[in-house]
Amino acid sequence: ESLDRLYPTVGSTKPPRKRTTSQCKSEPPLLRTSKRTIYTAGRPPWYNEHGTQSKEAFVIGLGGGSASGKTTVATMIIEALDVPWVVLLSMDSFYKVLTKQQQEQAASNDFNFDHPDAFDFDLIIATLKKLKQGKSVKIPIYDFTTHSRKKEWKTLYGANVIIFEGIMAFADKELLKLLDLKIFVDTDSDIRLVRRLRRDISERGRDIEGVIKQYNKFVKPAFDQYIQPTMRLADIVVPRGSGNTVAIDLIVQHVHSQLEEVRAARAALASAHQCHPLPQTLSVLKSTPQVRGMHTIIRNKETSRDEFIFYSKRLMRLLIEHALSLLPFQSCTVQTPQGHDYEGRTYSGKQITGVSILRAGETMEPALRAVCKDVRIGTILIQTNCNTGEPELHYLRLPKDISEDHVILMDCTVSTGAAAMMAVRVLLDHDVPEDKIFLLSLLMAEMGVHSVAYAFPRVKIITTAVDKKVNDLFRIIPGIGNFGDRYFGTDAPPDWSDDEDALST
Repeated sequence: ESLDRLYPTVGSTKPPRKRTTSQCKSEPPLLRTSKRTIYTAGRPPWYNEHGTQSKEAFVIGLGGGSASGKTTVATMIIEALDVPWVVLLSMDSFYKVLTKQQQEQAASNDFNFDHPDAFDFDLIIATLKKLKQGKSVKIPIYDFTTHSRKKEWKTLYGANVIIFEGIMAFADKELLKLLDLKIFVDTDSDIRLVRRLRRDISERGRDIEGVIKQYNKFVKPAFDQYIQPTMRLADIVVPRGSGNTVAIDLIVQHVHSQLEEVRAARAALASAHQCHPLPQTLSVLKSTPQVRGMHTIIRNKETSRDEFIFYSKRLMRLLIEHALSLLPFQSCTVQTPQGHDYEGRTYSGKQITGVSILRAGETMEPALRAVCKDVRIGTILIQTNCNTGEPELHYLRLPKDISEDHVILMDCTVSTGAAAMMAVRVLLDHDVPEDKIFLLSLLMAEMGVHSVAYAFPRVKIITTAVDKKVNDLFRIIPGIGNFGDRYFGTDAPPDWSDDEDALST
């Protein structure tokens, strides 16, 4: 049997809405530490002013024998790193689908799950590539009791750091190329056997005879033949597993040094092409006396909350009507009740989906529903990191097959454009074509318009007004104030910007 594949050369609160969601199984935070919650899904804005990824996510490969403590080591690394976005990807999710005969063998402990052929390496490589590039991926869920994949799956979406762990983590040449740091967890075989007995009996419902039979027949020979030889491919070997805190500290220091290279300042997002004319992709609602009058009311600090809400809703309706007129239409002939033909127009796309940037963007959803029948709605929550000033994705819920739709991306104010740019990147990472994204906002600053248009030249930007300035606190001048607080009747800290509804809560 050829082992070329295995041994590469060394060095390589509201009522629920009716939604059709792309996320079958929601993943809770991986763990909570004394400092912060560390999430298993989400990503930072590692994109420069051109809207391209400045550096791919850092991937750590964790190899070692069965029950060697790989997951424990991974958890210790995650806790010590203290970064908000980490994905822990287990090789156990990628066992191949068994045939009926193989299912029978597995039930009698006669199927070799510790052989490279038991894993779907093609799927592993494709998934890790997309995840490293910041794309959304679907992860199968494997049931070790029935030896089969469950019908549901889970969604992961990018990270600062990806930790990929598995017994065959180093057993494929193409897979090795995706690993930035390779760690082998070396644990005594007796300890591994005791751990495996405890796990398989208590967690997977196996009997002791079956576990020992499987260990002697498959697990131990596979370790000697396929797993232990890959130790030579590791950058770091961690003897004693989770007990070796010195090695884990060194690993964390190295990863931190790599992460420091991708820090991006918010100012870089807003610096591009600021002195140029407004882009052709911008469409501003005609400033009629009626539109001007409504702006006068909602910009006035003396306006009551009731009037602010009423006239904001009127503007939202006009804005969305204007946006829908920019969708692609084609000629269509219909017959009137009088029996005559009428040469009309009909929407030539497949479907329209609205996506609101929480919280202020959600106020535009009723206006979209009022003029667009059966529209699907998704939501994105982005918050600012108070230490770095960078927007971070905290929540994502998008309709499935959104890549085939025209997407109305809604936020009420855009100042620097940082949150809007990240929201656009989220849609692009879910395969929505750039020219099918419509960014709608009641009020935008020129800085935000330029930033979005320069990064994403095919995104259509639609607003009711553009103000020229942004002050040192990133407030639009003359502006509208904090839209979310005025609309919902809440108070904001004095240093919040006009993008705070997307960047803070």
